Amino acid sequence: MLLETLFAQNFRNLHGEIRCGEKLNIIFGENGQGKTNWLEAIYLMATTKSFKTARLQEAIKFGEELAIVRGSVERSAEISRTLQVALQGNTKTLSVNNKKETIQQFLGQLHAVIFNSDELEIVRGTPEARRKFLDGGIVSIYPPFVQTLTDYNRVIRQKNSLLQSSQENGFSIDKTAELLEPWNEQLIIHAARIHKARLRFVERLNEVLEKKLFDREEVSIRYVSSLEGKGDLSDYANLLAERLKLRVQAELAAGYALIGTHRDDLDILFDGHDLRKYGSSGQQRSALLVLQLANLSVYHTQNQEYPLFLLDDVDAELDYQRIGQLLEFLQDKTQTFVTTSKESFVEKFGKGAKTFVVSDGKVLSD
Repeated sequence: MLLETLFAQNFRNLHGEIRCGEKLNIIFGENGQGKTNWLEAIYLMATTKSFKTARLQEAIKFGEELAIVRGSVERSAEISRTLQVALQGNTKTLSVNNKKETIQQFLGQLHAVIFNSDELEIVRGTPEARRKFLDGGIVSIYPPFVQTLTDYNRVIRQKNSLLQSSQENGFSIDKTAELLEPWNEQLIIHAARIHKARLRFVERLNEVLEKKLFDREEVSIRYVSSLEGKGDLSDYANLLAERLKLRVQAELAAGYALIGTHRDDLDILFDGHDLRKYGSSGQQRSALLVLQLANLSVYHTQNQEYPLFLLDDVDAELDYQRIGQLLEFLQDKTQTFVTTSKESFVEKFGKGAKTFVVSDGKVLSD
């Protein structure tokens, strides 16, 4: 997988086009000039999302109505496609070779994995961040899974609305259970698919985990169902159905759904200890990289090619020794994009790389 060119217009402060190198690309410039925005543009084409905001309209340049990000992607010697994401208000239009595509069709065209300070939430933040990590990895190798997630989230929203209404109207437990039944039936179907997919993805991550890439400590991961200890998880759908019936009163009292895969988590351990609670900042950063590199490897196993690897302000997160180890590991595997504001980084790692100097959103040289 190779990103050949990248064009941006009115996306943040970006304007112009860059021609990407096949291996290491260094995006260099002063802080606030738009280095990270170029990474965000790549990530947008790969995922249709931003790693900086959930509201994509915020990425449209102030005073403008339309933002465009477009790139040429080579998937093999014979296949090259032009991908485009156009943002206008709350509307996002996806195109491949100038033909509009659904999100499922578009997501299969390009994939990128990012390492930045925000992604550290995966190892030290809330369970939601870890669920998003798993779900994003699954979607990258099986794009239709995005529909399962969409359907599940729709059911949870509807169920929460019903529970709040039942609570406000003083409905009985029996009445509430009756109203919930059709939504719980759908929840069971979608949750069973999500549970199975996440379990399998964690298995695949464990198969390729480079546990000691940086430190002595061994990193290990384990998927943790919120139904653990409640019954036979190998018969997940029936166990879930049983728990949903038992917990109607508790859900009615809470006013929102308490049972389902939206309550699950991922244990990340080093030498058997909870990394979130007991790991140092350095250990957490190393563990995140180990996880993201495993993510790359799972994608490679599935597709016989590596996704892009994006490293934002990497020298603020890792020392040069670890950066050197990382770049050596990535060499001949991925097309890598790194941002930095330090000339010393360019001097140390720039040999053989393509370096872009960015000022006010524009690439001055490459």
